Amino acid sequence: MNYRNSYNRRPQIVKPFQQVINASTNNNSNNTDSDNGMNDRNQTDRNNHDSSFDKAIERAVGAGASYSAPVQSSAQARPASARPAPQPRAQHPAHPGQPQATGPQQGPQAPGMPQRGPKRRTQINRHKRADPTKRTVANSSDIQKAPESLHIPPVGENIRIIPLGGVEEIGMNMSLIEIGNDIVIIDAGFKFKDTDTPGIDYILPNTKYLEERKDKIRAIIITHGHLDHIGGLPFIMDRIGNPPLYTRNLTSLMIKKRQSEFPHLPPVDYKIVERDRESVKLGNMSVEFFGVNHSIPDSMGVIIKTPYGMIVNPGDFKLDHRNEVVTKEEEKNYDLFDGKNVLLFMGESTNIENPGFSTPDYIVHENLEEIIRATKGRLIMGMFASHFHRIAHVIMACEKFGKKLIIEGRSMKNNIDIAIAAGMLKISHGTIISGAEIEQYPPDKIVVLATGAQGDEFAFLMRASTNSIKNFRITDRDTVVLSSSIIPGNEKAVQKLKDNIARLGARIVHYRTSDVYIHSTGHGNRGEIEWLHRKLRPKFFIPIHGHHYMLRLHAELAENLGVPKENVIVPDDGTVIEIQNEGQKIVRLSTKAPNNTVMVDGFTIGDIQDVVIRDRQILSQDGIFVVIALINASTGKLKKSPDIISRGSVYLRESQELLRETRYLVKNCIEQITQGSHPINIDYVKDVVSEELGKFLFQQTAKKPIIIPVMICV
Repeated sequence: MNYRNSYNRRPQIVKPFQQVINASTNNNSNNTDSDNGMNDRNQTDRNNHDSSFDKAIERAVGAGASYSAPVQSSAQARPASARPAPQPRAQHPAHPGQPQATGPQQGPQAPGMPQRGPKRRTQINRHKRADPTKRTVANSSDIQKAPESLHIPPVGENIRIIPLGGVEEIGMNMSLIEIGNDIVIIDAGFKFKDTDTPGIDYILPNTKYLEERKDKIRAIIITHGHLDHIGGLPFIMDRIGNPPLYTRNLTSLMIKKRQSEFPHLPPVDYKIVERDRESVKLGNMSVEFFGVNHSIPDSMGVIIKTPYGMIVNPGDFKLDHRNEVVTKEEEKNYDLFDGKNVLLFMGESTNIENPGFSTPDYIVHENLEEIIRATKGRLIMGMFASHFHRIAHVIMACEKFGKKLIIEGRSMKNNIDIAIAAGMLKISHGTIISGAEIEQYPPDKIVVLATGAQGDEFAFLMRASTNSIKNFRITDRDTVVLSSSIIPGNEKAVQKLKDNIARLGARIVHYRTSDVYIHSTGHGNRGEIEWLHRKLRPKFFIPIHGHHYMLRLHAELAENLGVPKENVIVPDDGTVIEIQNEGQKIVRLSTKAPNNTVMVDGFTIGDIQDVVIRDRQILSQDGIFVVIALINASTGKLKKSPDIISRGSVYLRESQELLRETRYLVKNCIEQITQGSHPINIDYVKDVVSEELGKFLFQQTAKKPIIIPVMICV
């Protein structure tokens, strides 16, 4: 069965899932707030605060005293040998290693202390901390406008293509086509954080190029409803002028659901593309759409017509085939390219490493139906909430074999609502029950359809695997089916999930270990990609959607199929590509569009400075070390032994000798520096203490924690 156009019709409004379930879910303790890959990752509480620091300040200062403690950057916390030298400035010609001339505010250089230029480095670091435009910003109007300093020339008579994201990573897909005074954008996704971006919620494409040309943007086209293609819309649309959005019906419903979580945003102007091969005029551009098969319904490809031929971007696709023979219906879908001049093909590269053809969906549906029929005992199935067809087949199989279905996971419930609203799904009364009714039916009549197959700690499956759900326990009589692939980066989480379930004694059926196919990819394998290349026969080719290695493999395939090497460009994010000389030549410009990472960090969106991410990485690896010293302003002597707080660095209760030596070092440093200084240069004292303490801790512990010296003169 081919599902490409099965639901391309006006929505049929029926009762939503919450009404079909025939039971209130408000009292159902099995509800979850997470989804594997489709739902927003839950925000953790970022405001937890340990009061140890405040208590130590109170002990050191006493009643009535005041203090200031500027945060020390990770660069300052490192030993001098591990730090890059400050860049010299014209107004500070002295070498960084030479001390500045002493003046009324400068204390004498302490014997045995390293020579340095305290003012220059300290001022530079303080300036970085004090400049709010260098940090995250709340909205696009607060972003410091970068001038047209990148010297990207006007497009002129050329055709310009810029992949803003999705060509150095999986996710964050976004590209633009610029012809004359018109720009059309294809997709606006995000990607989730990785180990290099601790504390970040999402990573977005950099849209600075578009923000500076928002008057030329005619539309944004969304090929389908996965988050790597729609996830960035709430953070991007307002920045680029909120242009009209062209997409299919189901995708628009998914976008509307997501936009409802951002009520402060202006409404989106949706333009629903109802039919295959429908053509629209966007400025002076003529754009046509065609349906493609993917793991989510209502997926479509895009054709931009130019005087020199077509620019084709099929989005994410796979082919409907039987034993690697493309079906006649699929052949017919692509016959619009027969005899046509395809100037440029922008093809996805996700599965370029996999030989042959992908597993057809109908085989997976048949196998899941047989598992539902034959399983003795309770059946728990985990899958992506965006697999609408698979979810629909599970529901139909439950109805066919008289089983009751329990839906768990917010995104799963949301998408069933969307499928009902789109006319894709009609559920018989009594098929779906609430979690509270599970004990009313024998186990072999129960099927649980849940999110969490990616090992998300807040999703239903992970919580169930740790017995964290009231009134629901996985037992040795259960069968757990994980009908989804593992997203790169989730391998450890999925393994932990499987271990937890195995400890509870349940039988696990996973797509990698099952004798039958229970999952199929939504992306075409190398054989399908090659088939599309032969169908299009493009003059120029740009691989997209994948890591650089994948793009290289895809480029090699295109060259092997006859595309000249000089007609293939493997881009990076922000690469500016132009088709010049009336469609005769494709070139990569030497300048790039802005491509530095834009991140969503709590309530802020912007270009988060490298120092912020670096500090978070150091905090996660080496911790933080706080030294609080009370200095007599008259004598420069310490009034008491320094207080020390360590988090994530060394455990002080078991490091008493290190603690004693640290206090001695800090005391000696401060009293040597402040001897004879009137007034005391607190900034200089802090910097020297940080440097000397950093060296000492590295020698003693092989760690480089962030060091925060708090110096209080009384």
